[in-house]
Amino acid sequence: MPIRSDHAAFGDLLRDCRRARRLSQLDLALHADVSQRHLSFLESGRARPSREMVVQLAQALDLPLRERNRLLHSAGFAGLYPQRRLEAADMQPVQAALDLLLRHHEPYPAVVVDRAWNLVMANAAMERVLAMTGDPQERWRKVCGDGPRNIMKMTFHADGLRPLIVNLNEIAPPFLARTAREALEHPDVQDVLDEVLRYPGLPSKLRHIDLEASHLPVLPTHFRVGDIDLRLFSMMTTFGTPQDVTADDLRVESFFPADEASARLLRMLAG
Repeated sequence: MPIRSDHAAFGDLLRDCRRARRLSQLDLALHADVSQRHLSFLESGRARPSREMVVQLAQALDLPLRERNRLLHSAGFAGLYPQRRLEAADMQPVQAALDLLLRHHEPYPAVVVDRAWNLVMANAAMERVLAMTGDPQERWRKVCGDGPRNIMKMTFHADGLRPLIVNLNEIAPPFLARTAREALEHPDVQDVLDEVLRYPGLPSKLRHIDLEASHLPVLPTHFRVGDIDLRLFSMMTTFGTPQDVTADDLRVESFFPADEASARLLRMLAG
């Protein structure tokens, strides 16, 4: 049964999702196996979609589960995908998998974050790396206050890691561009991005995001703490075929040493 929706109009949201993926109406119509005329009517509000049509379009757009639910809500239907807490009993296999990945990545750092870069879990190696910069708890407090610990804020805040990143002007554009693309569909990501871009002292050229920013396949971040240099690059891991919004939002960022000196440093920190 359709339900009342207080969300954006379905047609507007559908059009925004399509444009965010740089698809024409014809492109999406072909992907979704519907006529362009019908798609035009849906976007303009001249036609109302069935639940099956909303699901079909969401799949064609390859929307994250959270956004599939949002699209269903905007059309007046209940969402299909639940959102459980990570601590819930039936999420234990997910939590166990994340624990395993973090432990097995030692002595290299690894974290679990959500789409807005809020820190969900971290291994001991990440704690050791942050401890190189001083008291990690105090640094988190200065950057995030009483709010959720956020990796993006920690990276760009003046009291976070920004002063320690030697090649900030190299690594920031692709990082910000990726986040800006995700923010087109996720308001919570946009909130974090807006806050970061308002940080005092952030180089002005970084406030103008180039969505097409691209660099080499792997771009190490170069940290310098005193006379110690640490170069790391990262790899993202996500769950395949998730059926829960929380699982779909989570990703593991695993950091690897970019040179032997960094590998030795990380092994030394691990004792």
